[in-house]
Amino acid sequence: MVETTGGGPQDGAAEVLDRPLPDGVRRRVVQIVADGFGGLTVAELPAQLRQYARFAPNRRAKFAGNAMAAALETDPVFRQRIGEKLREAQPELTGALDSGSPPPAADPLDVAAAAYVLRPPGWVKLVTAAGEEAQRADAERAGEESRAELERLRADLDRAREHTRSETERLRGELEAAKKESESLHRKLRSALSDVKRGEAALRKLRGEMESVRAEGHAQVSAAESETRRLKARLGETEAALEAARRAAREGRSVEDMRVRLLLDTVLDAAQGLRRELALPPVSVRPAETVDAVEPGRMTPKDIAARALSEHDPAILDQLLALPQAHLVVDGYNVTKTGYPQMPLEKQRLRLLGQLAQLAAQTGAEVTCVFDGAELAAPVLLAPPRGVRVLFSKPGVTADELIRQLVRAEPPGRPVIVASTDREVADGVARAGARPVASAVLLKRLT
Repeated sequence: MVETTGGGPQDGAAEVLDRPLPDGVRRRVVQIVADGFGGLTVAELPAQLRQYARFAPNRRAKFAGNAMAAALETDPVFRQRIGEKLREAQPELTGALDSGSPPPAADPLDVAAAAYVLRPPGWVKLVTAAGEEAQRADAERAGEESRAELERLRADLDRAREHTRSETERLRGELEAAKKESESLHRKLRSALSDVKRGEAALRKLRGEMESVRAEGHAQVSAAESETRRLKARLGETEAALEAARRAAREGRSVEDMRVRLLLDTVLDAAQGLRRELALPPVSVRPAETVDAVEPGRMTPKDIAARALSEHDPAILDQLLALPQAHLVVDGYNVTKTGYPQMPLEKQRLRLLGQLAQLAAQTGAEVTCVFDGAELAAPVLLAPPRGVRVLFSKPGVTADELIRQLVRAEPPGRPVIVASTDREVADGVARAGARPVASAVLLKRLT
């Protein structure tokens, strides 16, 4: 159906297509726009198409097809400019359309696409006819392809039937031959089975004789092995006792003496520190002074509670290290990866050890820094700084376990401080009597 809006019946621009543009015609229309696109300046293009001005025609048709079709439909000026480019490219076809007699030999899709762009009188009929012609051509082509496919399938079926008959005859012959061969094999098998049964009877007899000989040999070997084990056990017990006696004589007394000596030094230093801090003669305390009360001008219990330090205050580490015979154990990589993880491992170790050396010099405390040996690709050539003991865990032993061994090696009562953020390490050393401190607290104190 053709509708007109405000023009004469011969005005092609007033005609309206009442159905979607056929796919074949639409592709030809997009190609016409893409070919004429390059002859226009950027100012002559609609705003939505200017971004495709530098595209090649094929890429333009691929990426801007929908936009060009929409602009051609809604922008008469753009459609007129594309029509002028089409007249320059195909003067014969456009002239025939203007005269109202399209060439009979021309492709209906080309005629319909040109008519859609130029909009001559009757262009809607040309587009509709082209769509119907394309549908008929597609239907005829599909029918031809279906007939050709049917003929091919029939030929394949005939060949398959012939092949099946020949294959059936061949398999029948092979089946007869297989039956004859099977009968021959059955006869040979029965003969072989009788030979096997005779051989099995002889084998069972030999096995019985062998079992009796083997049992006798096993009995003799078992008796010899039990005697050997008894002698080896007595020898092992003797060697263990001898080694224990040697170890006790060589190391046991010195280790225990060292532990007792260290604990005694800790107690003495603590007593001296308390005496210096209190500075009170033994006879200066009176019974009345032991009563809990607040004197005028003195601090109240509330003020005393306000003096307590937070666990995250670096000053608490100074108080711990000020204790007599204090020993600081540092979880090396835990501290460095908390403070400066972006640095290489070697630089992390050197920076931490330099700071710990300064801390040891300031506080006089014993400082041990433990690193995980599993992190190392090769042995480390490192000169420990003065006042800092540097340890790497052995293969198969983590730094956490080495720290726990260091804490367990200390005598009960010695103040041991462990710097680590690892909760498992903190809980383990706390159970062993050490004081855990977060790595962030140590880093604040070092900086």
